[in-house]
Amino acid sequence: MKWISNILIVIGAAALLFAGWSYFSHSKAQEQSLVEAKERLEQNQSTEANGSAMDFAASTGEAIGILQVPKLGKELPIVEGTDPDALMKGVGHLSESVFPGQGEQILLAGHRDTVFKRFAELEIGDTFIVQMPYGGHEYVIRDTEIVDADDTTVIRSMGEEVLVVSTCYPFDALGAAPERFVFYAYPAN
Repeated sequence: MKWISNILIVIGAAALLFAGWSYFSHSKAQEQSLVEAKERLEQNQSTEANGSAMDFAASTGEAIGILQVPKLGKELPIVEGTDPDALMKGVGHLSESVFPGQGEQILLAGHRDTVFKRFAELEIGDTFIVQMPYGGHEYVIRDTEIVDADDTTVIRSMGEEVLVVSTCYPFDALGAAPERFVFYAYPAN
């Protein structure tokens, strides 16, 4: 019987080590992406011609901007793509959506237990600020919804500029979440 308890202790310790390493790797990758995003923003601000939203292009995995969440005091790197590697580095920008300033749906996604930790505190009227190499864009949350995890109807043409921010839901769930929490934020004019 003692060998069973020893095996369980070893399995528990291995699980804790894995969770700790995973958290550490995510944190380091996000810190590096934030440094890269800030460097990119500073580089473009120091040049006379920043370009425009319509000229902007990005490669998958590249740090392209910063998402600021004033209510939470957060500054998060935005990375092109929403694959697991991109989401490990920060907030993912769905490549099939447009960039801020291009007049259509901008979709950002992130993990609720890493970059979007504390997003349960956000409410209608709170803001997101997206800093891109060609300028900053402020958005006000006007609506939210909860959809099934496999519901792709959130990704659509909206006929106007809308920042859509999606994360797993419920916010305090352990493991894979069955739903997604979606924020709809519109330009603050």
